[in-house]
Order: sequence, then C-alpha cells, then structure tokens
Amino acid sequence: MRIEDKKLVVEDLKSKLQASSVVYLADISALNASQTSELRRLCFNKDIKLQVVKNTLLKKAMEEVDNDYEELYQVLKGDTSLMFAETGNGPAKLIKEYTKKFNTDKPVLKGAFVESMCYVGADQLEFLANIKSKDELLGELIGLLQSPARNVISALQSGGNKIAGIVKTLSERSE
Repeated sequence: MRIEDKKLVVEDLKSKLQASSVVYLADISALNASQTSELRRLCFNKDIKLQVVKNTLLKKAMEEVDNDYEELYQVLKGDTSLMFAETGNGPAKLIKEYTKKFNTDKPVLKGAFVESMCYVGADQLEFLANIKSKDELLGELIGLLQSPARNVISALQSGGNKIAGIVKTLSERSE
C-alpha cells in the first residue's frame, strides 16, 4: 500500500472514530466467506458498520483522535474488524446473536469503546450486551415520571365517581 493510500485510510478512520461514540473491535478471521457475508448482512440490518482494518493504521488514527483509546492498543494484534454503531449494546447483542445462531465462537470481541469508556476482552461481551441504550433509559425514565401522574388521574377519576354516587344518594334521601 502506498503512503498516500495509507494516509487516506487513516483520515477515513479518524473521521469515523470522531463521529461515533460506540466502537467495537472484533476478530472475525475464522469465518468463511458465507459466514462473513451473513455477518455483514446482520450488521447492515441492525445499522452497524463493519470494516476490516490494519492494526497499525487503526492505532495511528486512534492516536490522532480526541477520545482516549489507549486501553485498546493492547488488543491491536492479529485480525481486527471495527463495528461502528449508534447504540452501545447493539454490536454486543449482534455478536451474541450470531454466535448462538451459527453455533460458533467467532466473532470474538477484542475490545470496545462505548460512551468514552473502554472495555477490553471477550469476557466483557455479556456486560456490554446488557447495557441499556440511551433510548431505553429515556423510555424508562419517562415511564417512571408518568406513573405518579397516572395514579393521581385515576384516583381523581375513581374519586369523582364515588363523589357523584354519594351526592346522588344524599339527594335521594332528602326527598
């Protein structure tokens, strides 16, 4: 690869790293062509960008970005694929789904950078898959905030029926 081409690749990786707050590093080297194609299809369907990279170029791009990727440098050995996503748990869920569906141990999570935190090692996969996305947390928060209002409204509505019943009973007695 020519130096100019390497510079273009580093610039492209830099822009992708700056634009994404969720980056997963995985090893997909043991997958055959049809398995890789299926993984790419799953990534496409879940809006996850998959890209195979050279470790030296990725490290150079990581060093030039504002985020602190230093903990991930140790996993930049062997074959590395990047997964860019909008949700922090998306790639982890995809890896779990893929390994379960095809009964394989690949792809292997090498590391992840999620919302300015680094996670290193395949043992972090379960934790990352269980992280709630920002949308899920907002949904839960809105549900919690609406709950007291719903209780007050239902109490007022049921109380209104009771009051109407009492007023009706009293008005019938006075006649």
